[in-house]
Amino acid sequence: MSRVYLDHNASAPLRAEARAAMLSALGVAGNPSSVHAEGRAARAIVERARAQVAVAVGCNAGEVVFTSGATEAASVLSGFGRVEVERTAHDALWAHRRDGDGPGVVALGLANGETGIVGEVPARGGDALLLDVTQAVGRVPFAFSWTEADFAVLSAHKLGGPRGVGALIVRDGVDIAPLQRGGGQEMGRRSGTEDVAGIAGFGGAAEAAVGDLANGVWGRVAKLRDYLEEAIEAAESDTILVGKGVTRLPNTICMVTPGWKGESQVIAMDLAGFAISAGSACSSGKVRENRVLAAMGYDAQAAGSAIRVSLGPATTKDEVARFAAAWSERRKKLRDRAA
Repeated sequence: MSRVYLDHNASAPLRAEARAAMLSALGVAGNPSSVHAEGRAARAIVERARAQVAVAVGCNAGEVVFTSGATEAASVLSGFGRVEVERTAHDALWAHRRDGDGPGVVALGLANGETGIVGEVPARGGDALLLDVTQAVGRVPFAFSWTEADFAVLSAHKLGGPRGVGALIVRDGVDIAPLQRGGGQEMGRRSGTEDVAGIAGFGGAAEAAVGDLANGVWGRVAKLRDYLEEAIEAAESDTILVGKGVTRLPNTICMVTPGWKGESQVIAMDLAGFAISAGSACSSGKVRENRVLAAMGYDAQAAGSAIRVSLGPATTKDEVARFAAAWSERRKKLRDRAA
């Protein structure tokens, strides 16, 4: 049987709409900062994508600054003397936390990529507010304009766009130091010639993601998530489904099975033809305690026994059923050997 990809929170497969937009853009020779016809054609591609991303994020097009990804976008935090970061936030935010003098900022994730738990967006206090919306945009209803946030960050590849492209959303009227200095591209906020093809793919993916959300695609995925959780619970009563019963992303399951290391589960399921994760892809290959689960109160043994299964728009019930059966079979063998 063909392999089954169940790691969409790490990176979603490239959408057909993104691929088509990228191939079309690759045929345009101009630099988007040039004033001749070829340059204007390249600029038009960038601005069309900016408008598509703005619709997906729920902001004005002029608030979108293209970057190499959410990690670079999060470097806007380096311009603040004091950075308070939510304990379960992604490492891209967590790396910037510090006490200090000067203006402060609070940074948090709207939806946790490891557990799928969706949090409440707080009102802006005396400090600036940054939201990581990487996992949420296109999967749950959200608009930057609904919030009081000053900034938001996201990446194209979580939406089915290309890797290596993202955006920083900067609320109108908020001034920032350039993320990169140089030629003054992106309204002076991020220098460097724009990746026209990558940005075009980002726009195509963003527009398709908006369509999926409007057409109820993620409601279907949520039913598959629930079906899988029921199958896991029936097979293994000791497994903890993290976040079940609270507001979560429609595609994400975080499973803690005491006594079965997450890395071992990932390897076993990979050999069985299923791609899953033991946590954030940005932490893969690093043997360390799961910081997110530890922050939620799980001990080191439990946190080390977690896996994440993240479904996508094209995931089928047959694929989910096959995964549940394969996982349950390997769990039973492990339990029988220990008996």
